[in-house]
Amino acid sequence: MKSTTRALKEWNVAVNALETGRTIVLLRKGGIREQAGQFNVADKQVLLYPTFEHQQPDLLKPDLASQVKIVESGWHPENIRIGSWAEITDAFLVAWEPAIKALFPYHVWNEKFVADRLKWKQNQPIYILLLRAYRLAEIAEIPYISEYGGCRSWIDLAAPISLEGSEAVLSDREYAARSNEIRSLMANPPNADALAKITTLAV
Repeated sequence: MKSTTRALKEWNVAVNALETGRTIVLLRKGGIREQAGQFNVADKQVLLYPTFEHQQPDLLKPDLASQVKIVESGWHPENIRIGSWAEITDAFLVAWEPAIKALFPYHVWNEKFVADRLKWKQNQPIYILLLRAYRLAEIAEIPYISEYGGCRSWIDLAAPISLEGSEAVLSDREYAARSNEIRSLMANPPNADALAKITTLAV
């Protein structure tokens, strides 16, 4: 794929963590405006679209909390910086709390965030996404339009952004090592009974 308009919305601090190799993991349950109110993975390669209005320092690990400035509801930059895209290599549906908590070292959020995610829509499992991030050869600055707003995960940009010349944030070896650690954890959760509550999705 040489270019795309498809983008995944995520907190700016999490996008930065993906772009710098701090993490390869996202935890999702979906936004209010998701189809049927649930998160779904429909695309394997997506631009990373940073959002600001829902970022909360008290839901992040301490060293990342200082990177967040709280803004008013509905606030957004006039121009959105798109500096990376990602390949979603794995998607797990996890319903067992100990298995989710075992992932704590691998993502950017703190215990409160995980507890809140588990309590919200308790009948729905959490998506664990593994993403291999790539820095764009040329950072794009795109004007914000109202169609990009709202509590939803997936959007289509008004114009395609080229992926040509992108460079992987992590080497093949580094990404394989990290992702294999997490896959092993998902295949061998802390309690064998959890196996029935973890679903690996094809992406």
